[in-house]
Amino acid sequence: MNNMPKKLRDELANDAFYEKCSVGNKDCKGRITWEHALYYAGKQVQERWAIIPLCWYHHLGGGLVKDFNEWVALNRLFHDKSFLGEAKKKYPKAIANWKQRVLFLNKKYGSYRVKKQQD
Repeated sequence: MNNMPKKLRDELANDAFYEKCSVGNKDCKGRITWEHALYYAGKQVQERWAIIPLCWYHHLGGGLVKDFNEWVALNRLFHDKSFLGEAKKKYPKAIANWKQRVLFLNKKYGSYRVKKQQD
């Protein structure tokens, strides 16, 4: 596990999206943690769109579902043009695979409704 850059940690700490569990169901319990949902070249992707908030149960407990976490992260990537533009530069070899993966996961979990950032 890599240390998250301070600048990124500060961005996430000041974003209301990261205050609630991404699963958000009756099973949620415990403090909110941040999950690095994707890897690239064997390392955690240290990007805002690739890190999702999860309660303790859904991140470190018995409720962990990695496919769901990838679904949230990839939908955030492909729904935000600023995220996607930067990702195409940083992760050129992964974009096509991530696009196929999000299409598969959308069939599995349905359409994802991107939550708008609250300032």
